[in-house]
Amino acid sequence: MFVLNKWFSVLCLALFPSLALPAGFDNEFDEKPWTEIEVRLPAFPKKESLIPFKVGSVSDTQYFIDGESISVGSDEVIRYSLVVVSSAGAQSISFEGMRCVTGERRVYAFGRSDNTWSKARSNKWIRLQGGTNQHHVALFSDYFCTVGERAIMSPGDAIRLLRYGRLDDRQ
Repeated sequence: MFVLNKWFSVLCLALFPSLALPAGFDNEFDEKPWTEIEVRLPAFPKKESLIPFKVGSVSDTQYFIDGESISVGSDEVIRYSLVVVSSAGAQSISFEGMRCVTGERRVYAFGRSDNTWSKARSNKWIRLQGGTNQHHVALFSDYFCTVGERAIMSPGDAIRLLRYGRLDDRQ
């Protein structure tokens, strides 16, 4: 059987040379290496553009995404400014990216008290894990990389999910 299939393939290629694969073409799917686009820091978050989101059932900490900063890059990274306010009022502000395909996040910059950005020292992608950073897990599973919904394709999709918990505008 193998010999017959081999000869049939040779015969087909002889009769129809256009069926031949180009030189250097690998029969396996060649996966293009992922490349991140160049990232520009957004304007510093303004209080009026902050959208709260829930993390867990009980929390004294408040979490916000700056709706003006949300972008979805051609590299399929959702980028956003995150504002975390502790029960004592301390704020932590960061500009981050999330890759839904790999379940990773990255911090690009941290907010300073003078409303400017300080570039993050590490530029590594970090795998999302539960524990101390539950807000990242919540953003991944409940808002930005939801299972059972269509993928986030635009900042508008992300904003609707943050505000209403679904992709349509109805409450």
